[in-house]
Amino acid sequence: MRRTSYTDDHEAFRGTVRKFVDTEVVPVYDKWYEAGIVPREFYYKMAELGVFGIEVPEEFGGAGIESFKFQAVLMEEAARAGVSFGGSSVHVGLCLPYLKKLATDEQKQRWLPGFAAGEIMFAIAMTEPGTGSDLAGMRTTAKLSEDGTHYVLNGAKTFITGGVNADRVIVCARTAPPREDDRRFGISLLVVDTTSPGYTVGRKLDKLGLRVSDTAELNFTDVRVPVEDLLGEENKGFSYLGQNLPQERLSIAVGAYAQAAAAVRFAREYTQQRNVFGKPVASFQNTKFELAACKAEVDAAEAVVDRALDALDAGELSAADAASAKLFCTEVAARVVDRCLQLHGGYGFINEYPIARLYADNRVNRIYGGTNEVMKMIIAKDMGL
Repeated sequence: MRRTSYTDDHEAFRGTVRKFVDTEVVPVYDKWYEAGIVPREFYYKMAELGVFGIEVPEEFGGAGIESFKFQAVLMEEAARAGVSFGGSSVHVGLCLPYLKKLATDEQKQRWLPGFAAGEIMFAIAMTEPGTGSDLAGMRTTAKLSEDGTHYVLNGAKTFITGGVNADRVIVCARTAPPREDDRRFGISLLVVDTTSPGYTVGRKLDKLGLRVSDTAELNFTDVRVPVEDLLGEENKGFSYLGQNLPQERLSIAVGAYAQAAAAVRFAREYTQQRNVFGKPVASFQNTKFELAACKAEVDAAEAVVDRALDALDAGELSAADAASAKLFCTEVAARVVDRCLQLHGGYGFINEYPIARLYADNRVNRIYGGTNEVMKMIIAKDMGL
């Protein structure tokens, strides 16, 4: 079926991105995979392509386009080629909405031109060791100095995507104790310069999948953060975090759908080329049935994604809608990728084949952005249960 969610502009962008991926990423991706990180200089190439500035307002060096669909195209094309752009997805998909909505004009002037040019890469630090999804339980503190000029930041964060390459990190920290009737009170967002004394990057975490994404531990020891780098109002950070969750969860749904579609493509091509008992694996009825069933699931996920993308651009995507999209698409992707790996036989277990890497990358979709169990709770609450 023809997709109607994307316009000719989106498809032209898709063509540009596909060519970029084929020439700038695919030939060197094995090196990135072995190193476990995307080279910092690659992000300048992405910036030259205009990827980082699409949704940045024109007065700050961007295109000023208010649509998430271009980022969705980018995710689809990366998955199609079996590659990843590392932490840049957080730079644009997670951090930019906070900067656009919460930053003052002065802050935007300082950060957004560099953001669009790839000169200032952003990450966001929420999760702490031992807290997981319970953000209200965070222990990282930011105490205002006696003269009121800066905060003193102390604590640690973990699972921070883009944490190695980041130049600025939006750090969630307690600027006041929680209230007895409101554990969420007292959290603020600080935009921390990663060159600040006392700021250190700990381990680059050794993950099952997403190998080229620099996921790190961060530590803060008496880091001085100017009050001018407070993002939004003090003590209201928790409410800000919730406002961007629908887009974050939709982005996971888009990525999962794209991975499922890529898995079907990889399996179809492999089974057409691989001969067993003197004929292509694709000629066997079981292979045809498996691929057909997977294609049907991918088509359903595509419909969910497209409807959610339209709703997001229209400002109508609710928290429950996003949770439903994430739950459905990530569960579909898990089934489809697994079945497509099975069709590769033993080669599906070898990392030089993209299906193996895709299998590992896909697993986290049901965990981050809120586990799928949490998604079910959100949907059930919306149902009045």
